[in-house]
Amino acid sequence: MVALDFSVLNVALPALGKDLGLSQSALQWAVTAFALPSGGFLLLFGRIADLFGRKKLFLIGLAVFGAASLLATLAWNPAAFLAGRALQGLGAAVIVPTGMSLLTTTFPEGPLRDKALGISGTLLSLGFTVGMVLGGVMTDTLGWRSTMGLLAVTAVVVLALAPGLLPESRTPQRPSLDVPGAVTVTGGLLALIYALSTAAQRGFGDADVWGTLAAGVVLLLAFAAVESKAEAPLVSLPMLKRRTVAWGNAGGLVTFAMMSTVIFVLTLYLQETLHLSSFRTGLVFGVQGIASAVAGSYAPKVIGRFGARRTLIGSLLGQGVFTAALLAVGAGSGALVATVAVSVASMFHLGAIIAYGLVATSGLRNEEQGLAAGLVTTTQQVGLTIGIPLLGVLATTQASLFDGVRTVLAIDAGLVLAAAVLIGIGLRDRAAE
Repeated sequence: MVALDFSVLNVALPALGKDLGLSQSALQWAVTAFALPSGGFLLLFGRIADLFGRKKLFLIGLAVFGAASLLATLAWNPAAFLAGRALQGLGAAVIVPTGMSLLTTTFPEGPLRDKALGISGTLLSLGFTVGMVLGGVMTDTLGWRSTMGLLAVTAVVVLALAPGLLPESRTPQRPSLDVPGAVTVTGGLLALIYALSTAAQRGFGDADVWGTLAAGVVLLLAFAAVESKAEAPLVSLPMLKRRTVAWGNAGGLVTFAMMSTVIFVLTLYLQETLHLSSFRTGLVFGVQGIASAVAGSYAPKVIGRFGARRTLIGSLLGQGVFTAALLAVGAGSGALVATVAVSVASMFHLGAIIAYGLVATSGLRNEEQGLAAGLVTTTQQVGLTIGIPLLGVLATTQASLFDGVRTVLAIDAGLVLAAAVLIGIGLRDRAAE
């Protein structure tokens, strides 16, 4: 459902912007408004779920998500829509870590967990595929509001079925909640993303940009200081000293941030430069989603043969190479090249998603899995949060959208390839410490 939320709106962005009066440079807030709270509050809700019950929190998150989707459906202006998106993100901040924790605590480390996370990754890709195709069809026939209405209906269905299917799960210990840590990390992320997004419109010389950027850095430094002294930290600093945890999450951060950026700029390219309809754009990403689903079904076998560490590094290299292949698209044609290149890049991306989760949660005790899962899912949402404001807006603020798209793709590919090399060096000696 969360994957559906991300993808179903992508194709509808141009239509949504015209209806609500959002400019091209402001469209990224439709994505960022969701990702900010979902990334900022993941760690806190992951910890609350460990203490008071993952199933209980999962159901609460579903209810919030469904109500927020209804608000986004009925939005009468940009503020109401973005409020609905932010509340959707808050619901996702509950759903995602509780779901991941239920998986990692139910299935022991080894083949069973590999298979469970492989199925999870495949469903993620299928949700993305369905969202892209449905987003195009529904936007063309029923309007963009129907995409948000679909999420509200989905939430109701899952909320009705989940109580009878999910087991309750919590940690036996009851440590205190790290509220100061949650406040500082959320405030820091909000300030940083606001600064990056504002810089795209005003430039980095603007005093407001520098002020919020400095505030974000200070708050994140305060978060590190709080975590070093907290009895029950949201992020265990000793845990981050493990090579697998640190480098695994670094790989996850890069793969999510860079692929979300690719999808954002390709959506604009296909619709604004090639003038494809929402439906045809949805078909392009539908092919991409099918390719990812296929990759998800084979990823556990690849990991079983080569190991999660090598799979992560190889997947990042593949994602970077085929992102660079997108530079072959032209101003007048390129839909076929875009379809093939982004589909193959997404297959490697899916491999990186599964591999980084396994690398980052390996070698940990069962009671540490809640923290580790929260960190893994936070990495995912923060990656989705920072990629588009950091790079995606470059495509919408240049004189030529096509030139902007090419610039973003070149930078994106370079960053992924550089990350693959650095992570390979960081993990070259052994998989765990």
